[in-house]
Amino acid sequence: MNAWLICVIVLLVAYVAQLVAILLLEHRRQAHMMAWLFISIVCPFIGIAAYLIAGRRMNQQLNKQYGTKLDRLNQQKYTIHESLIIDDLNQMNNESLKSQNRLFALLDELTPFPITGQNRTKVLTDGEKTFKSILDELNKAKHHIHMDYYTIRNDGIGERFLQVLIKKAREGVIIRVIYDGVGSLSLDEQYLDRLHKVGVQTCCFSPPRRAIFNRTINFRNHRKIVVVDGEVAFLGGINIGDEYVGLNKKLGFWRDTHIQVKGDAVFHLQQLFIEDWLFVTKEQLPVDEHYFPKNNCHGDERVLIVPGKPGINDQKIVEVLLSAMAAAKTRIYATTPYFIPDPSLAASLRTAARSGIDVKLIIPGISDSKLILLATLSYVQDMLESGVRIYRYQKGFIHAKVLLVDSMLATVGTANLDMRSLFSNYELLAILFDEHPIRKLELDFLQDLAHSERIELEVFKERSRKQKVAEELMHMLSPLL
Repeated sequence: MNAWLICVIVLLVAYVAQLVAILLLEHRRQAHMMAWLFISIVCPFIGIAAYLIAGRRMNQQLNKQYGTKLDRLNQQKYTIHESLIIDDLNQMNNESLKSQNRLFALLDELTPFPITGQNRTKVLTDGEKTFKSILDELNKAKHHIHMDYYTIRNDGIGERFLQVLIKKAREGVIIRVIYDGVGSLSLDEQYLDRLHKVGVQTCCFSPPRRAIFNRTINFRNHRKIVVVDGEVAFLGGINIGDEYVGLNKKLGFWRDTHIQVKGDAVFHLQQLFIEDWLFVTKEQLPVDEHYFPKNNCHGDERVLIVPGKPGINDQKIVEVLLSAMAAAKTRIYATTPYFIPDPSLAASLRTAARSGIDVKLIIPGISDSKLILLATLSYVQDMLESGVRIYRYQKGFIHAKVLLVDSMLATVGTANLDMRSLFSNYELLAILFDEHPIRKLELDFLQDLAHSERIELEVFKERSRKQKVAEELMHMLSPLL
């Protein structure tokens, strides 16, 4: 047999073996399986090489590595002082929620944290207001500042944070900063050195080189958490960068949603930071009254913190979203910059619309990623045909991640309605149950609608063939974006 023929046979066997491997490893994630098969067929060997680097699932070994640390932490008593735990539906302030026994039971059972009742929240609707509120609280810090961000940039906004952190470090405040290795890829050593010189402790969540070697590059820490003195915290969609105050010329005005939290829920955000810090640095922070002080908040808002992490067997955020949507009676309003839903989430929205529920979805008119926008648009026609009303934001770029279900709850967090956030990232969600924040988020949503253009089904069907082909191609790849 000729040498070239033997070579061809060997390559063919190797190629088929790679496809079989993807089928076996991804059979529980059908959308991911089809995407990786498509890449491997179109780009033989290159596709499988990409899968070996970025396609790894959060397997049992990795879950055990992360989970062991969390279990060890959870054995400790985090809340030094007793929190107001809401374990009875009658303790909820929201009357429309009191008939939702199944939903309440699921929220109580599903999430690692309980619903707490002594909180006060403030909804922040744009970058400048958010940065001002955060920087004001950082300036008040007396003992510690904890920051956990996906993206930190060395630009104008980054410099404002840097100056405050340097100032507080010189005053003796303990400062710890976690940044993601991919999200903060452009963060230079000079910025970090200036922090280190005054004693600020920093760590990189999954540095890219190490992540490639460990095949964990796909698991990003997309959380945004700020905790000051264990008394006030922030979370939401805004990172640290100039684009969040509208200085990106391409995107213009940046519309986002963040929240400030005071009260019992801060302890849970503090716990998440400590868990992330332990996971990255192997350092266990002390659990004492400095980090978990007595709650002096006099608010009575009910808040539930829901963390998300990679893995198909631990999708708390997905289950919470699906359960909340299933309980809807009148409306589901959602805003997301990236709409790449998994089949269960897409089916939930379609079913709700077909049953007469008012389902409205706001997506970007312009996007920070043309490819992701094409993937988002590939899901639009199916939604429209089921009765979901979809709007494209026209004032600038909308990056808010908000869900409103009837008047009984609202969610604000870091997770987009896409498969990356729901299955591959470390994310965070806050569920708000009280009238004041829900009403504020509703007003924000209606204002965003006024700056949006509705997508009409018949008009959308008339888009060019080139556009349709591009959308279909990105639809195939969308689970990997």
